[in-house]
Amino acid sequence: MLILIIVIVIFILTFLFYSFIPANIYKKRFFNKEKTKKKVIYLTFDDGPSIYTSELLDLLNRYKIKATFFCVANFAQEHKDIIERFKNEGHVIALHSLKHKNSMLQGFFETKTDLEKSLKIMNELGVKIKYYRPPWGDCNIYLHKKLELENIKFILWNVMAEDWEAHTTENIIANKLLNRVKAGDIICLHDGRGKDEAPLRTINALKMVIPKFLEKGFEFKTIDEYKD
Repeated sequence: MLILIIVIVIFILTFLFYSFIPANIYKKRFFNKEKTKKKVIYLTFDDGPSIYTSELLDLLNRYKIKATFFCVANFAQEHKDIIERFKNEGHVIALHSLKHKNSMLQGFFETKTDLEKSLKIMNELGVKIKYYRPPWGDCNIYLHKKLELENIKFILWNVMAEDWEAHTTENIIANKLLNRVKAGDIICLHDGRGKDEAPLRTINALKMVIPKFLEKGFEFKTIDEYKD
């Protein structure tokens, strides 16, 4: 019984110091960064590319907006045409892991393999990765140090609109964005995964809010222009 208790305590402490505590420290540091007072916002998308991304790109092109796409490497490999569109239309391509697994639950070797395979796929697609956003914003000590060694910046967000939820609507998403977004914010939305064709709701919400942000004098920029 005592041995079992010791094993459990060791497991909990390892989890806390390897992933849970570091993940929350990095989130706090990022979320508490001082933001610019200029009317600039950064539109970013996770979990793609997908069958919905082309329609999203059409919308962004209509308003001449450049965005940052945090791609799941396996999905990028399946949608090489979308990767080419990103490049040709001036969007920033960043990384969002290999298969969208939570790195808080990944050990050293799985974390290493995930990142190395992801970078290999993106390199084969002609993409040099400069930015990384882990699924759910969670990381572990090794991942963060490995990103530093690869000279890849760790990027989170300031605003979400829970656009992946099954029971949300395009109007709810639009209202959340209009009420939550302030100057200097990094907006995290999704062009892949989610419940019940969630990316379509996101696209329809953006059709409503983009003109309103532009009317208010906001300028959309990519993470390349983000000052941290």
